Amino acid sequence: MATAFGSVFMPEMSITWFDGSSWSAVEMVPSDSIQLHPGAHALHYSSTCFEGLKAFRHEDGSIKVFRIDRNVSRLAQSARLLALPELDEAFVTQMILDTVKKFAADVPAPPGSMYIRPTLFGTEPAIGKAAAPSDTACFYVLLSPVGDYFAGGDRALRLLVEDNGLRCAPHNGMIKSGGNYASALLPTMKAKAEHNVDQVLFCPNGDVQETGAANFLLIDGDEVITRSLDESFLHGVTRDSVLTIAADLGMKVSERTLSVDEMLERIAKPGCEAALSGTAAVLAPVGTMVYQGKEHQVGNGGIGETTVKLRTALNDIQWGKSEDKHGWLTDV
Repeated sequence: MATAFGSVFMPEMSITWFDGSSWSAVEMVPSDSIQLHPGAHALHYSSTCFEGLKAFRHEDGSIKVFRIDRNVSRLAQSARLLALPELDEAFVTQMILDTVKKFAADVPAPPGSMYIRPTLFGTEPAIGKAAAPSDTACFYVLLSPVGDYFAGGDRALRLLVEDNGLRCAPHNGMIKSGGNYASALLPTMKAKAEHNVDQVLFCPNGDVQETGAANFLLIDGDEVITRSLDESFLHGVTRDSVLTIAADLGMKVSERTLSVDEMLERIAKPGCEAALSGTAAVLAPVGTMVYQGKEHQVGNGGIGETTVKLRTALNDIQWGKSEDKHGWLTDV
């Protein structure tokens, strides 16, 4: 049986604790346990955020981390928005690089990679602080070697278009917090059971936004259309990377509001494509959308050529097969 993506971990992780005034020296500890008071703030009031990024092995044996600056900046932003202790970005960057360096020999060759999960959470044992932040915290960097996301075969996904429910509270959308993912779980499970879909595309009041775990892109000919950034949904690093590459390839990039009606009208065209962007899969093709009980095929219903072209272009930069002209790779 194949190992589930992200379920294998390195034996140690790096960790530091905030005591209310300063962070402790970074330690390497076993990654299969952590001591936490049952009254810890994060367990009761979801004062937790994380990031997901990857390290890649190049042919010359060097290890590179992809867009660490953007992920660290977003983590620091999430911490501020959740009123968690402030993270120094240079400190976090070095902690991540040092952790990856320790396990450099375990970074898989392409198409595998080392998934990096920096995590911050409130630790103060104070169940009376429902309306106040945690004064203490823990931050760790956990590593998971992963294989080819499409090892089981690349296939076009099915999405349920949901124009009533929300993925999460709109003012929290740009925070990468566990609570946002938890709030999308039940609607996603219900959609899978009732409509045989893979994910839910949340479109509150007809405004096409994102799925429970990925940003959404509509590719119509030489134009990529995606929701303009605001605080209601996650500002994906992969999303930004794909849009940059699309522009490099001469495509038109339109970041704007997109209605469900316009989306359904566009996907009816033979050459139209849709895709989900995220760290794990980069770009996953969408072949069918289910809306109000009716199935709508996206273009030819299969894996779009432009989706594959954009994904390959990004992978080639990550794997060192093409020039990193945007300075996205950091040496370990």
